[in-house]
Amino acid sequence: MQKKQKTSLVWFRNDLRVNDQTSLYQAIKNSEQVIALYCFDPRHFAETKYGFKKTEKFRTQFLIETVQELKTNLLKHNISFLVFNEIPEIVIPKLITDYNIEAIYLQKEWTSEETVVTETLKNELKHINWQESYDQFLFHPEDIPYAEFKKIPEVFTEFRKQCEKTVRVKSRLETPKLPESNLIENTTAIPSLTDLGLEEFETHPKTAFPFQGGENQALVRIDAYFWETKKLSVYKKTRNGLVGKDYSSKLSAWLANGSISARTIYWEVKRYEKEIGANEDTYWLIFELIWRDYFKYISLKHGNKIFQLQGILGKKYDWKFNHKAFQQWTNGNTKEPFVNANMIELQQTGWMSNRGRQNVTSFWAKEWEQDWRIAAAYFESMLLDYDVHSNYGNWIYNSGVGNDPRDRKFNIKRQAEMYDANGAFQKLWLQTSLF
Repeated sequence: MQKKQKTSLVWFRNDLRVNDQTSLYQAIKNSEQVIALYCFDPRHFAETKYGFKKTEKFRTQFLIETVQELKTNLLKHNISFLVFNEIPEIVIPKLITDYNIEAIYLQKEWTSEETVVTETLKNELKHINWQESYDQFLFHPEDIPYAEFKKIPEVFTEFRKQCEKTVRVKSRLETPKLPESNLIENTTAIPSLTDLGLEEFETHPKTAFPFQGGENQALVRIDAYFWETKKLSVYKKTRNGLVGKDYSSKLSAWLANGSISARTIYWEVKRYEKEIGANEDTYWLIFELIWRDYFKYISLKHGNKIFQLQGILGKKYDWKFNHKAFQQWTNGNTKEPFVNANMIELQQTGWMSNRGRQNVTSFWAKEWEQDWRIAAAYFESMLLDYDVHSNYGNWIYNSGVGNDPRDRKFNIKRQAEMYDANGAFQKLWLQTSLF
């Protein structure tokens, strides 16, 4: 039987929840004492080489709210949550010494920025027992029907069909409560937007995403979207909408920072199907979770290629970059009103619909043939629901260097006619921009 570690640290990153949280569950099971940590890494809020912040105010505010709620929820489990506005490479070695920590539990990350931080710490802290878990998937890597990540198919449909046929989604983990004696003195504070170098703001009254961050808020949203309004039963029909909070589930923002797990959503859909009824619409939310998984597996398979100009295909295009064009695109000042409305919505709220994203990315990469990486970095800065794998996976897909076997280009005027036939969405945001 494994000897219990005296004290373990749970290092939270993009897994900011108490329920169905593998690292937390395992740390509690294998340790006498558990301490939790989150670092607001200043590098995440610095200016990029493109002249805008790596993370802007919208997602940062959502993150602050998430961390505040996580602190409350951890305290209910008698776990102290230390929060620092500092890089982990400085914080963690000091905590190891101060609390005689023997093991660190964390979610497994594999993209380059996160890996560099983890590897730097591992090299310095060789005596520490590192426990990393893949915990951001619907279909766990142990369960997928591919012996190696390099065997993941390049076409989504093949991946989906194989996984649906062979994988059973894991059950949710119930996190135990620790005794009060587990608590330690904690004088750390959660930073504000201004502490992180960002400006305070009021939520835009017209936003399609009027929600707050945090695990409890994610569950409130599920309750409203599934059980109160039963909008899940029409999800596929409405998901290409543009106006209002209920055309889609909006769960992507909570999924992105891990304040809810894909498994939790999946099992709640299954309960809904059993109690209310299953149809193509209810299935389609699971279908979207599988797409999310797929981009994560593509990122595992191809590594840094998802960030490179030629993408995973190694395709060479004559990419350009014109600063004036970038200003026109980000400020909603192009020749396409539909693109403009979507870009103004993003600039003022941190949100854009799925339909909008496909059109503005196609316009930037296929119409204007501008370097997609700069636009992808802008999305990273602005989007409330930024997820590294989905963001870059979608950008390479829409730029002709990713997993789109058809390499399609959107007819934006036709798209506007189809999805904003009465012009309500364009009126909403193009009029807003005049003030």
